[in-house]
This record gives sequence, structure tokens and C-alpha cells, in this order.
Amino acid sequence: MVKEPVRILIVGGGYVGMYTALRLQRKLKSELKRGEVELVVVSPDPYMTYQPFLPEAAAGSISPRHVVVPLRRVLGQCRIVIGEARSIDHARRTATLGTLATEEGGGTEQLTYDELVLAPGSISRALPIPGLADFAIGFKTVEEAIGLRNHVIEQMDIASSTRDPAIRDAALTFVFVGGGYAGVEALGELEDMARYTARYYHNIEPEDMKWILVEASDRILPEVGEEMGTYTITQLRRRNIDVRLKTRLDSCADRIAVLSDGARFPTRTVVWTAGVKPHPVLAATDLPLNARGRLRCTPQLTVEGAPHAWAAGDAAAVPDVTAAETGTETAPNAQHAVRQAGVLGDNIAHSLRGEPLETYSHKYVGSVASLGLHKGVAHVYGRKLKGYPAWFMHRVYHLSRVPTFNRKARVLAEWTLAGVFKREIVSLGSLEHPRAEFELAAGGKHPIDPKLDPKGSS
Repeated sequence: MVKEPVRILIVGGGYVGMYTALRLQRKLKSELKRGEVELVVVSPDPYMTYQPFLPEAAAGSISPRHVVVPLRRVLGQCRIVIGEARSIDHARRTATLGTLATEEGGGTEQLTYDELVLAPGSISRALPIPGLADFAIGFKTVEEAIGLRNHVIEQMDIASSTRDPAIRDAALTFVFVGGGYAGVEALGELEDMARYTARYYHNIEPEDMKWILVEASDRILPEVGEEMGTYTITQLRRRNIDVRLKTRLDSCADRIAVLSDGARFPTRTVVWTAGVKPHPVLAATDLPLNARGRLRCTPQLTVEGAPHAWAAGDAAAVPDVTAAETGTETAPNAQHAVRQAGVLGDNIAHSLRGEPLETYSHKYVGSVASLGLHKGVAHVYGRKLKGYPAWFMHRVYHLSRVPTFNRKARVLAEWTLAGVFKREIVSLGSLEHPRAEFELAAGGKHPIDPKLDPKGSS
């Protein structure tokens, strides 16, 4: 009788999912060759997105294809399933999947497993704010980053071509909600790009544009410390960026951003980066969750009280064994995610071989943030850096962390070329509507381009 291989199901193809699978490919190389183990990775996209590079992709410093890593190329010994886990019954070792095939034919697919790795990441934490779902754009995917770049340049085109001062003012007003990494870095890079782009418009000056950062707390970039956060605010305000602390977005209905301090800004651009929440699939499992909806885990990255279930990254509440206070959890960031993935892969291999498990232990070393070309802040190993040194450290650190030598070489080449040649200021917004021209030819009726319609959607 042929023994069935041990199936390891990895839910999520992001940082944790990809690196865990990569580690398992190396650790279980002989078992995979003999057919004793099967690795299955379920991911909604056939690539992993390196999110720290999204701001630079939005600014045009890096090509979109170099921000992503193809899973099939990197995980050659894994079975890649493009889809999402809809629910998981760990008691029966069964996952219900929605794949591209099931979307075409209806229904769902059942997949059994022996070991489960939950690494679905997180999603944007949206609030029931009027107009948010209709007009705002997030900043978690490469599609959103490139769409936002195209959108900003298109707004400059609209402002340059209109004679209506109200439309011009709204087009040149950009509101970013959220003072964390995503919001500050996206705003800094895009403002830098738009400032450069303005030199090619005969009737737009950088001072004509309004850039507004809205943050509900009393500080921004808390990861780099209070002093560096204050320095960042000062630098942004010197660039004529309106930073509003202790302020919330109350509404963006009818293309008017209404803030809790009473300010009102007609705008065609609202970027929402105000936090994330656990992926919905966690609530569709029979595994234990904490009050914030994350999986309760042990320092060995197993799920509490659930044998053969593992988790790491944004989905996991992992105890921080290096913290002075008990009950402290590791922060859901890339610095922990990449290290947890390595320990997770090792521990699964140890478990299959009956070996002792390792404890995840990593003391947070600090953070770096880019504020645009040659501008940044950093607080690493107790040292504080500003300006060019911090920006350079930001690039060196993330270049060392982006997966595969192929991607490292391509990103470095693009940075080198960007230092020699001028920025690209081309908007390819038409890529978002690839059938528009054919529909015109086939139907004879020109579809309304919402970007050119003052009352249309963004």
C-alpha cells in the first residue's frame, strides 16, 4: 500500500507564506524528492509583493514588475493554487477554497491537509465614513500604488487643461489619511514626484498643489521614535505639506474631505492608509483568536491548543520573549515577519522529524523611513539619522531584504539609471481600461472616462 505524502498547506503567498515555503523547500529537500511531503501554497495572486517598495514604485523610481516576486519561479517544488481560503475546519483538516476555476464554474473546492500554515496577512481597516468606499484609494497592493501614480499625474493634466478654478483646486488637492509608514512614505514620494513633474506644465507651480496628511493621534511614524517623528513633521511642513494631528476624516462624500477640526477640502484624491486588520479568513476557522482577531500563538509559532496548526506575520499574535513586560506581542511588521518565517519553516521540519522546536526570539532593532528622494529618517540600534544618510540606509536595508538576487540586481540597476537620467512623468491610466478603445470601435459610442469627468469616480 502506497503511503500518502504529508500535505503542508500554506494559506497566503505574501512575505511569510513565500519565505516559509522557501525554507521548507530547503529543509525538506530529500522528503520532497521522495514524494513523502507535498507543499501547497494558496495565494490570491501568483506573486509576492514587497510592500516597502510600493512608495518608490508609485513615484516611478522602481518598475512595478520589480516590486513583485513570481511564486512559481521561486517555489519550484510547491504546488501553487491561485485562490483564497474561504473557511478552514482544522478539526477535520479541511480547507474550503475559492479558486479561479471555481469562480468560472461556481461552487468551491475542498482540500485536505496534514499541517496548516496560516499566513494570509492583513487587509485595510476601513471605517464607515461617508464617501470612503466610493472615492478613496488604498495603498497595500502594487495595483493601488501604480494606479495612484497615474491618478496624481492625471489630476495635474485636468488642472492644467480646465478653466474652472473649482475643478482645478480639487484636482490639485491630495489628502492622505494615516501617519504610519504607508501614509508618510507614500505622501513623501508622490509629493516629490509631483513637484518634479510640475516643471513640465506651463501653468502649474508646486505651490499650487495642496498636500494634506491627516493623523488621529498626536504623532506620526511612532516606530522611529518621538524625536524623529517630530523632525519628520517639521520637514514635511517645510515642503508646504499640511500635517494635521489629532484630526480625523469625518466624510469624503461628494468629493469634499471634511475633517474633525472643521476644515473642508474639495478634492479628487483621498488616500486611505489608516491601519490594517486581520484577514477575514481567520474568523472563518475553528482556531483560537485574541481580542484583536489574530491567532493566539506560542513562542514556537504553533497555534495555541491546535496541534499541526502554525501561524506567523500579521495573522499571528506571537509572544515577545525579549520584552520586559509579560503579555507583550511582536509587532505585525516586515522585520518580524521575515524572521518568523525562517523559524516557522525550521519548526515544521523539526516537527515532522520528531525534533525539538525552536523559540522565536528577536529584539526590535529600529526602523527606517523614506520621505522622498534623498530624504529620510531612521532610528536603528539607538542611533538616529536624518536626511540623506537615513534615506541611503533605507535603500540599503530594503535592497538586502527584497527576495532573490534577480530582484536585487534589477532594483539596483533601476536606482543607478534613475541617478543618471531624468524621472519618467508618463501616466498610463489607460491601462486600467484596456477595452475602452475597442469598445469605441465596436460600439460606436465613446465610453465616459471617469478620470476626465469632473463628477465621475477616481
